[in-house]
Amino acid sequence: MEDIHGIWIEKYRPSRLSEMVGHKDIVERLSSYVRQGTLPHLLFTGSPGVGKTTAAVALARELFGEDYGMNFRELNASDERGIDVVRNQIKQFARTTPMGASTFKVLFLDEADALTTDAQAALRRTMENYAQSCRFILSCNYSSKIIDPIQSRCAIYRFRPLTAEDVGEEIRRIAANEGLTVTPEAKDAIVYIAQGDMRKAINALQGAAIITSDITAERIYEITSNARPEEIEALISLSLDGDFEGAERHLSSLLRDRGIAPTELLGQCYRFILTMEIDRMLKVEMIDHLGEADYRISEGAHSDLQMEALIARFVLSAMKRRGMDQS
Repeated sequence: MEDIHGIWIEKYRPSRLSEMVGHKDIVERLSSYVRQGTLPHLLFTGSPGVGKTTAAVALARELFGEDYGMNFRELNASDERGIDVVRNQIKQFARTTPMGASTFKVLFLDEADALTTDAQAALRRTMENYAQSCRFILSCNYSSKIIDPIQSRCAIYRFRPLTAEDVGEEIRRIAANEGLTVTPEAKDAIVYIAQGDMRKAINALQGAAIITSDITAERIYEITSNARPEEIEALISLSLDGDFEGAERHLSSLLRDRGIAPTELLGQCYRFILTMEIDRMLKVEMIDHLGEADYRISEGAHSDLQMEALIARFVLSAMKRRGMDQS
């Protein structure tokens, strides 16, 4: 294996738009900007790890060529989210003259939804005043957190989670390049854990590869501290069968022995419950219980207590539903 200790998400980050995995329609539209040599302000929105930053950097590289380093700047709005970062760093970059043969520069603002409302208002004015010399690419997880005046000035691209086929193909490519043996079950485990997030998928593969070149599903679940789908199924089934003690022991094993984070377990339970063929109202109640537990934990409630309470609510909801069916 080569360079096992390097950061694979950077090592295998595409440098050209044509090398990107998935998002064929977006890649084609961005490539047309390169062919035309021009660019509007852009807003990239979507969940983490789906290619927003990669697309912005690859676009800039193809637009500017050798002048890329002088005419492209990347800032992360979550580091400094107030109005000062707009007035100082962003405005200073936008107002300076493009270098080389370029007619404009590009400023990529990652996690732009972290900017305060005042900072976004200042950013809007900067985008207006320096539109000739600087184009802005904004990236966010939630476009609803970007003020309307900015959205109306941008061409909006919505990045969807990558498909299982896209993630699986990239994992096979990296495994072949690194000399890894990845079982089909391990690939499925990586796809399950990643949920369309390529960064999470590659990190899971590298984490397992540091230990062994033979990658199994067990190793993937162990290294990522995720429960296997069948373990989630067992937890839900014990609860719905009314076996609180059994469900509690299983929950304790996952949380304490396996070290799985409560929020991760909630997410896995939610994904499993959505696929279950059970009474519709019971499913509604269970999802409501999940949402309540998630909110309480996010607000600082004791996580172990909330997870135990969640199992208790599942048991009570199942018992209530059975009582209604028998009456």
